[in-house]
Amino acid sequence: MAEGLRFACQPGCIACCTQKGFVYLTEADAQRIAEFLGLSARAFEKRYCYRTRRQLRLRVPREAQCHFLREGGCSIHAVKPTQCRIFPFWPELAKSRAEWRKTARYCPGIGQGPLIQIESARAEAQEMREAYPAMYP
Repeated sequence: MAEGLRFACQPGCIACCTQKGFVYLTEADAQRIAEFLGLSARAFEKRYCYRTRRQLRLRVPREAQCHFLREGGCSIHAVKPTQCRIFPFWPELAKSRAEWRKTARYCPGIGQGPLIQIESARAEAQEMREAYPAMYP
């Protein structure tokens, strides 16, 4: 990658939220979201999550990509999952120019805003690795 990357979320954009795929949660994410919604961690998990032996993720509803995506944006934005907060500085995007460009096809924030030093992007990617060790062994 270059010395840095340009990225700035664009007002009103929900392009990342409409992509196919899963939103994985850390235990801390689940607790924080549950509290925000006024639910117990158990009630939140039962209603909104799917747990495997290795990971916890949000269920994908039939009619949308995410239970929390509304016309105006994310209804849990203040407590959004680590995966969502770190996007687009995921390890697989921060290390590959080709993947970064591929993501730029749907993300209008890539290439916008101030130059973000590559070390800052890599630090975010490392946080993602640490938050989701099953995904990034």
